[in-house]
Amino acid sequence: MKKFYVYILASRRNGTLYIGVTSNLLKRIDEHKSDFVGGFSKKYHTHLLVYYEGHKTVEEAILRERRLKKWERKWKLRLIETDNPEWDDLYEKII
Repeated sequence: MKKFYVYILASRRNGTLYIGVTSNLLKRIDEHKSDFVGGFSKKYHTHLLVYYEGHKTVEEAILRERRLKKWERKWKLRLIETDNPEWDDLYEKII
């Protein structure tokens, strides 16, 4: 069964946040870290994977991504800090 992920990248602790969705988390984070894809992530150096969650369907993942993007910043920070209080780069733990 394929899994889809919603993820949050940060430039640094309490820095700029980027929220995205993907079906291949490792590949997508590699692309962000290498600045392979231009745009927001490259411009603002959001290269730290600070949060991610899995979903069974792409529709669920996209819906969650859209909702998170509308959240107040303090809610997003609380979500990150609940599971990752030190703002560790989770990419290093899942490779």
